[in-house]
Amino acid sequence: MAEPVKVRRLTDQEGQQLQRIVRRGSTSTVRYRRAMMLLASAGGNRVPVIARLVQADEDTVRDAIHRFNEIGLACLDPRWAGGRPRLLSPDDEDFVVQTATTRPAKLGQPFTRWSIRKLLAYLRKVHGRVIRIGREALRCLLARRGVTFQRTKTWKESSDPLRDEKLDRIEHVLEHFPDRTFAFDEFGPLGIRPTGGSCWAERGRPDRVPATYHRTHGVTYFHGCYSVGDDGLWGVNRRRKGAAQSLAALKSVRAARPDGAPIYVIMDNLSAHKGTKIRQWARKNRVELCFTPTNASWANPIEAHFGPLRQFTLANSNHPNHTVQTRALHRYLRWRNANARHPDVLFAQRRERARIRSERGVRWGGRPLADAA
Repeated sequence: MAEPVKVRRLTDQEGQQLQRIVRRGSTSTVRYRRAMMLLASAGGNRVPVIARLVQADEDTVRDAIHRFNEIGLACLDPRWAGGRPRLLSPDDEDFVVQTATTRPAKLGQPFTRWSIRKLLAYLRKVHGRVIRIGREALRCLLARRGVTFQRTKTWKESSDPLRDEKLDRIEHVLEHFPDRTFAFDEFGPLGIRPTGGSCWAERGRPDRVPATYHRTHGVTYFHGCYSVGDDGLWGVNRRRKGAAQSLAALKSVRAARPDGAPIYVIMDNLSAHKGTKIRQWARKNRVELCFTPTNASWANPIEAHFGPLRQFTLANSNHPNHTVQTRALHRYLRWRNANARHPDVLFAQRRERARIRSERGVRWGGRPLADAA
């Protein structure tokens, strides 16, 4: 029997970048969908489940996974063909990329970062080389070589000495006990404020939401539970995320399998998840807590489902209070669980939200993947 198609084990940096794209969105719909496929596969979801999640053909999901296993995160960006032949030699292109990725101060320039105009002006003054390239061609060259204008970010690698052991355990329960495996995590904080998004409107007349200056409603947290075997998502909104709220969510997970058979719950290392009462309750009720490694919450299968939850309930919304927001969130959950196997209905809903929310996605700005692997 053939092995199921799934992504290789992600590095910490790959998992965190995919999680960032899914949670915060991206300016590219293709990039967002492919990131969701990879993160869902890393969380133990099978190809048919992922295909329903992103509303794509199963072969498309398999191709994306195989491509990631071959070239890594470079598979997120489509490679479009066409255009006139390049005027620069490969050596000239390498020189341009090397210059763009070098801090200007090291080249004797009085600023800390390049703009396209500054970079182009510097390249035209380099002695011994003739760089004939326009501003837009330079932008396209950098994009083609994987160099983009990014915010400077710090990065974290998992310092957990049991990282591989924990990932092995999570992969084992997802592969051998999917019907008895659940995932739990908090989603939030959820504030009361108008949120930009996308919708159909007349050209030049976008739908607008008001701005807020005084936010007096506080925040809530959605305590989400996901059944890997049933592909079901549920949860409850709470004002806090503490040990008592986590224990209540775990009890709802245990109630989903009332036969008393052992179950496995994947969760991150939040201190509220590892209290004495929770561990005692878990041992008494045959619940094994499978913790993700430190700084590797991307290994939790529920992470891939928080992106659509934010996109369909928060983006393009203007909820007056937490009660209305909570009702809208649970209406979406009921619809999502009832229509998980009806791709035509789900696709029609996704077409109304064809583009992801307007907040610009930020790529992970850590070390090169080759160094982090």
